[in-house]
Amino acid sequence: MADEETAGPCKYEEETAQDTIPSKKARRDFGSFHSSNADELIRLSKEDYDPPVIPFSLPCYQSGDHADLFGAAIRKSQFCLSDKITFLNHGAFGCTLRSAMDVAQKWREYCETEPVSFIDRELIPHLVYVSRRLAEFVDCDPCDLVLVPNVTTAMNCILQSLARTMTSDDVILFFNVTYGATKKMLQYIKDLVGIQLDEVKLSFPISSAQQILEMFAACLKPNTKLVIIDHVSSNYGIILPVKELVEICHERGVLVLVDGAHALGILPISMRSFGADFYTTNCHKWFCGPKGTALMYISCQHHQAINPLVVSHGFQAGFNSKFIWTGLQDYSPFLALHTVLNFWQQTGVDEMRRYMFQLVRSAAALLQKSWGTDLLADVSLFGTMILVQLPADILGGGAPQITYDHAELIQNRLFHDHHIEVPIKALEGKLYVRISAHVYNELDQYSSLASAIVDIKSKRILL
Repeated sequence: MADEETAGPCKYEEETAQDTIPSKKARRDFGSFHSSNADELIRLSKEDYDPPVIPFSLPCYQSGDHADLFGAAIRKSQFCLSDKITFLNHGAFGCTLRSAMDVAQKWREYCETEPVSFIDRELIPHLVYVSRRLAEFVDCDPCDLVLVPNVTTAMNCILQSLARTMTSDDVILFFNVTYGATKKMLQYIKDLVGIQLDEVKLSFPISSAQQILEMFAACLKPNTKLVIIDHVSSNYGIILPVKELVEICHERGVLVLVDGAHALGILPISMRSFGADFYTTNCHKWFCGPKGTALMYISCQHHQAINPLVVSHGFQAGFNSKFIWTGLQDYSPFLALHTVLNFWQQTGVDEMRRYMFQLVRSAAALLQKSWGTDLLADVSLFGTMILVQLPADILGGGAPQITYDHAELIQNRLFHDHHIEVPIKALEGKLYVRISAHVYNELDQYSSLASAIVDIKSKRILL
């Protein structure tokens, strides 16, 4: 992970008046705020930057090199998950660290001791501090990163901004594994400005990333303006080869927007290495941050083109400023990300990833053996979510064509009868379970899932 020492004035910044480094004395230049402009603080070099003092102590965490740290132990100490549910669906909405929620509440209470002083003088410098730490974690210039409540917001900001520059001749290319909400956004953009949509239809099962690259390259057209890539597909669980896809696009002058909703925490993210024009990821999914925290990366040459959905005091004060304040809200979830960063760094990023990857692969092998079924794709293409096919005869002989209704019925049986929270997917005419594995999971939980499916199948209750 790169240091922040490369941070400096962005080459393509909006207002050249902000290219000078300010004195450390705060001044009014951001609406009615006494805080210095966010862009001025973001641009300071690591040597010149003095982070604000956090007004209370933050928790410390045990190193993950202890073999007994993960599983039930960390589930009890760091999460609020109920013992009554076997929770195998982290990929849905994540699961927030208990200590991050505690710290967020401390920020709320601290704010209310003197709300005007905190919001007027302290909030923006603290948000900048979090942004700088996140930028280091994902290897990018802090100037290029802004905080947003979720990936959906970021995707809307980027797509609606870019739509203003597009014509009816332009094509946006996406994958059939693209997130459903994104497809709705694209349809909205199409109806708004008349652009063309095209889809890369990945055929399953897939055995290698090379297959994905070949299918993708064949779909690029001379008038393709933008490509959308899901770093980790939500429904399908596969990891797309982002760096290689970006290289193919840029060779042909095509912009790339990466939806990395599921990536932060489970995959090494280097914005400098990926080279994407736009990248967004959630902090509240696999990273275990408070709900409503995400980040958006915009390559420097696109700062002028991308605007927030809500215009407020920070607008026309610089790229970071126009996003950092879009009206009063509860900013404590963002401020609590210090705690989440400390959790990953002190516990051990590599140790946590290793545990999750090994566990989900062991779990998938267990389910395959129990049910005699296959994976949706080669195991090497999955991260911490894997799709395992359910027994073909789980609906009984001569069952009708598989639909979402069948998947929902099984998912509800698992939840209500067996107290297992896990999604069932109807894909490619087959039923799959999408298992997730985080540091609080353990192999026995997947054994319970294996037995539950066998029980549902044997009782023929779905006929």
